[in-house]
Amino acid sequence: MKIETLAIHSGYSPDPTTKAVAVPIFQTTSYAFDDTQHGADLFDLKVEGNIYTRIMNPTTAVLEQRVAAMEGGVGALAVSSGMAAISHAIFAIAEQGDNIVSVTTLYGGTYNLFAHTLPKMGIEVRFVDYRDISAISAAMDENTKLVFCESLGNPAGNIIDLEKTVEAAHAVGVPVMVDNTVPTPYLCRPFEFGADIVIHSLTKYMTGHGTSIGGIIVDSGKFPWKKYEQRFPMLSEPDPSYHGVVYTEALGDAAYIGRVRVVQLRNMGPAISPLNSFLILQGIESLPVRMDRHCENALAVAEHLQGHSCVTWVNYAGLPSHEDHQLVQKYCRGHASGILSFGIKGGLEAGVKFIDSLNLVVRLVNIGDAKSLACHPATTTHRQLSKEEQAVAGVSDDLVRLSIGIEHIDDILEDIDQALAKAS
Repeated sequence: MKIETLAIHSGYSPDPTTKAVAVPIFQTTSYAFDDTQHGADLFDLKVEGNIYTRIMNPTTAVLEQRVAAMEGGVGALAVSSGMAAISHAIFAIAEQGDNIVSVTTLYGGTYNLFAHTLPKMGIEVRFVDYRDISAISAAMDENTKLVFCESLGNPAGNIIDLEKTVEAAHAVGVPVMVDNTVPTPYLCRPFEFGADIVIHSLTKYMTGHGTSIGGIIVDSGKFPWKKYEQRFPMLSEPDPSYHGVVYTEALGDAAYIGRVRVVQLRNMGPAISPLNSFLILQGIESLPVRMDRHCENALAVAEHLQGHSCVTWVNYAGLPSHEDHQLVQKYCRGHASGILSFGIKGGLEAGVKFIDSLNLVVRLVNIGDAKSLACHPATTTHRQLSKEEQAVAGVSDDLVRLSIGIEHIDDILEDIDQALAKAS
């Protein structure tokens, strides 16, 4: 099935007992065992089934199966937020003394996690320029557990050359983890270009209505963990916390995503609520049609700003003048999603005045909503970073980030123009 159909049907068919067409909300903490042996078999991973909603839930299972199908993965794990997804996806294969390699152009929360939190836990993060593939290769050693990147950078708007990044990482037996939040699987499917693990903040475009927070980890099922068992002992050696199970033997292609569930989710508890899973599923059903409108409107706004007298620069890879425009054609079906950034004449003071003058466009730090949104990253999402770190992440004082919604384009442009007039 095509992705437009998968977004509506995958992972669920009408309930055989109630005939419910909509996915039911299983608002329960626990599930009964048939008998003592059944419970033991569930805990030994010998049979499939539900144990406790911290570990799995039937509503959430539909969400996981749907996103896995849309991305083309072997399995997925939904968690409480996008940051939880990133953190636990890394913790599943990296520990004290290990390192990861990451591009510098990142969402502010991710950069903060990498630059400050992970090092305090003994996991070193080595930052490289996304355009320098040789730097990615040079940064890896025998303790490198993954290469991390965003398929479409937030807020920088840059596009990663996935195939070259994957080639460099796989040459030394290292998987590539891609945050695919901004383009969504409707525009970009990283597994098709060799990536191994995909992360989403479901809070953004997948939900699309600003109602629910959630994250998801998707496993391609294609990385040869067993081949590189010395690099990944967590997957290839007996786990004493789970009766000595060896995940590569017990779960095969799903070894990685299985371990994230039965170790990270079970022991650290970043569970998503069944209600949020249900609400996110409602958003996913309309994702393809919304993304078409987001992209159409964002391109129109970028073209409009490009010729505006109050604007010094526009960063949107959908514009032919952008340095990554050819990569958009290759990896994102020619569309650069719905976020863009621009520089306003007058710098920080003008940027603040512009945002404060908006009427239709909402001032907040989310993206991917049906509504148009605006923020000033230097004073919000990237505020905790030093000026040097902000520059490395692609954030300047004059940068304004817009997440273009699905309103009528005339109304969006009118609000932007009146705010620019006041700011200048």
